[in-house]
Amino acid sequence: MEITSTVPALDELGRPINFGWSRNPCFLFESGLLRSPKRRITQSDRYILISPAYQVLIEILDDGYLGYFCLSIVSMKDKKRNSQTIMKAFPMGSFNLPNDSEEGSIKFNRKESAITFASREGGVRIIKADIPGFGKKRGLTGQVVLTPLPEAQSLITHMPWRGKRDAFFYSRRSPCYSAEGVILFGNMEIVFTMGEGWGIFDWTRGVRPRSDLGFWAASCAGIGDRVAGFSVGYNSADSGEGTDNAFFLDGKLHKLDQVSFHIPSGPNLPWRFTSNNNRLEMSFTPHQERDENHQILFYSLKRRQLFGTFSGKVILDDGMEFCFNDMPGITERRKSRL
Repeated sequence: MEITSTVPALDELGRPINFGWSRNPCFLFESGLLRSPKRRITQSDRYILISPAYQVLIEILDDGYLGYFCLSIVSMKDKKRNSQTIMKAFPMGSFNLPNDSEEGSIKFNRKESAITFASREGGVRIIKADIPGFGKKRGLTGQVVLTPLPEAQSLITHMPWRGKRDAFFYSRRSPCYSAEGVILFGNMEIVFTMGEGWGIFDWTRGVRPRSDLGFWAASCAGIGDRVAGFSVGYNSADSGEGTDNAFFLDGKLHKLDQVSFHIPSGPNLPWRFTSNNNRLEMSFTPHQERDENHQILFYSLKRRQLFGTFSGKVILDDGMEFCFNDMPGITERRKSRL
């Protein structure tokens, strides 16, 4: 069900209500109302920055038992990748991630490393990083400004977990930002310019069940004089009131129903994606893979994350067919257990 007016995501007892999806942030969320154990509360902010030669992943996660800051630089011209993960056991809300995806800033400092995600008027986002020890002491510093396309929409979903009255998955996927700035990595410059630099914003808050298996893929690119992007995925949440799938063209959202990930058994093989109503067909050609495997006490997180390009076609809301080739992006499979 599409939500078009402002509604609360939680009632006065902290229970999730008003499930559905929206094109704009209209769910009011207040984490202080939650009565669930802090170990089950999950929060994350993630950005994917795309230039002609690189993909950069920046993420901060508070999953109760486990927290981390992660940064990866992936060269799309060769097989080189540099990653750093700074772990924190039992963050339990100590990262102070904002309740509102439109406002608030995040500051992460650990020893000599510092990164800031800042929100500004008009939906502009600024990412600043200074990590002297990144990439075997080569060092990383820089600033990138993300500007949304004019009247750009987002996919906001608020879903319950099946069989769990207090558990929910609240997310915002915004894959259509123009990126401008420079990241210095050692003596190398990663440059993002208007028309060739793109950004994807992925924001989630919620209370999770004991275990979950989730899939997600996203991309953004300029195709001729158009800007295309998408965010598709699913997990164990109940998507009966609205799936977490949409294609974006020039910032406008075209809602998709169910999308299936067809994952091959072997490495470095293309993935396929299809929708139940034949509106989306695409393939993903992997370029590089990053695997995570974390465990703290009874908690475990495993993630297979791939960087590469997407090609395919989509039927837009007006019935027109839009074809795309070699759109850079990311896809992943994530499994957590508590």
